[in-house]
Amino acid sequence: MGTINTGDTAFIIFSAALVFLMTPGLALFYGGMVKRKNVLSTIMSSFFVCGLASVLWVAVGYSLSFGADTGGVIGNLEWAFFNGVSGVPNESYAATIPHALFAAFQMMFAIITPALITGALVERMKFSSLFIFIGLWSLIVYYPMVHMVWAEGGLLRDIGAIDFAGGNVVHISSGVSAVVAAIILGKRKGYGITSSQPHNIPLVFIGASLLWFGWFGFNGGSALGSGELAVHALLTTNTSAATALLSWMLVEKITRGKPTMLGAATGAVVGLVAITPGAGFVPIWAALIIGFVVSPICYFAMSVIKPKFGYDDSLDAFGCHGIGGIWGGVATGIFAKTSINPVAQWDGLIYGETRLFIAQLISIAVTIVFAAIGTAVIMFVVKLVSKEIRVSAREESEGLDISQHGESAYPSFTGMD
Repeated sequence: MGTINTGDTAFIIFSAALVFLMTPGLALFYGGMVKRKNVLSTIMSSFFVCGLASVLWVAVGYSLSFGADTGGVIGNLEWAFFNGVSGVPNESYAATIPHALFAAFQMMFAIITPALITGALVERMKFSSLFIFIGLWSLIVYYPMVHMVWAEGGLLRDIGAIDFAGGNVVHISSGVSAVVAAIILGKRKGYGITSSQPHNIPLVFIGASLLWFGWFGFNGGSALGSGELAVHALLTTNTSAATALLSWMLVEKITRGKPTMLGAATGAVVGLVAITPGAGFVPIWAALIIGFVVSPICYFAMSVIKPKFGYDDSLDAFGCHGIGGIWGGVATGIFAKTSINPVAQWDGLIYGETRLFIAQLISIAVTIVFAAIGTAVIMFVVKLVSKEIRVSAREESEGLDISQHGESAYPSFTGMD
């Protein structure tokens, strides 16, 4: 039986709180990027997930994610409603903290992951349809992904693929799902014709800063203890974010002549996304490369690939999380070292080993296919249940704040001050 370490426990409690704060941070990050008439509906799209995902996680999510293996894809219901999830450590996952704390820490990931998808669907999806979508997506895509990548007996874990804090589980799954759902949902009215400028860039900055702050718990806490590995993850995380911020500014300077605040915030976030799968596996010097390379890749995806294919991923959930997560997973296969973290069975490609790199490519491909098919099925079901998943053209013109929630973010603009 594991012995509870109070230092590890205190650190993971704090890390869980940090990860929770990322979802309100994401709400502000996304909220600042939309039109003024849609800011509250966009914030609400992330914030309601704090409620729905938490309740689902306690009811069945944790058990289906980490419970006894069924076919390498899903757990069972032995821990439904946290039955048997106690203060005694679960040695399979975290031997020095209470089992209930491990479950609580993982719950925060179950909250932010579906919230990431909402960035692709804002300004046109009915709130009731979004609510059903997020619930079904958690059950059909997220919990099996967690099980396959992190749980004992999980399909992708067993082939030797590694994912420190959620490259596959969080970023690729949500990013791919976002673009598939956005394509099925259809474009916003006037997309590509009228300009769609962010209404409040300081709000984007506050959101990005909260995400960066919370990410230290996201990646550092994924060490599941307060030792050397947590410090390493914290350093790789900050290094990648910092380098990607500078890299994005450089790309904008070259292509547009001026670096922007919106671009700097986006660069920091894609740097955080890219280091997530490798934060506890790659050397610190590799984080410089991972961060430097991710910005041009994501910039290209947003400025060239998106217009070419014409899909309306409103706030670039796929461009940031899907593309950034794929690069992060590949980079982990290139730079990971078993000496940093023995969970990696093999060294990365740069050290002359190919097995980890191949395992990473397989895991990324499986994640893309699983998330895409799962999301397409869910959107079909939501259409059947909701009849219409989009707001009407009139409601879209009026803004979703009023049409979906009956409130306005800035009443002072309408002479009410």
